[in-house]
Amino acid sequence: MLSAQERAHVAQVWDLIAGHEAHFGAELLLRLFTVYPSTKTYFPHLGACQDQEHLLSHGQRMLAAVGVAVQHLDNLRAALSPLADLHGQVLRVDPSNFPLLIQCFHVVLASHLQDEFTVEMQAAWDKFLTGVAVVLTEKYR
Repeated sequence: MLSAQERAHVAQVWDLIAGHEAHFGAELLLRLFTVYPSTKTYFPHLGACQDQEHLLSHGQRMLAAVGVAVQHLDNLRAALSPLADLHGQVLRVDPSNFPLLIQCFHVVLASHLQDEFTVEMQAAWDKFLTGVAVVLTEKYR
């Protein structure tokens, strides 16, 4: 899936995110809900206003899953299987939301990492996150 150079870029960006997962994830969710309000349908527990505690908590879980994927680039399918089951069979998240999430993720990364987030890194992360999205949607019925 990813070349050696792309893997290095994914790992390099993850090293910059590590330790800040909750804040990156919360910002990602807030951006997603703001730009694509229909995606908030899957988060009724957040209520009418954006509760920072819930955003941080779910953002932490989301980015923890991304961290698992980064650690298991060779076997995303196995590493993300429980998450794919949850999204496809229990939550029934519309798969069209994943590209929207990826787009927002790129914006968050670019806004925080700025010049450190090179074009090559963005391309590697796009390929990586698209692979994650594919795995997450494989178990849809």
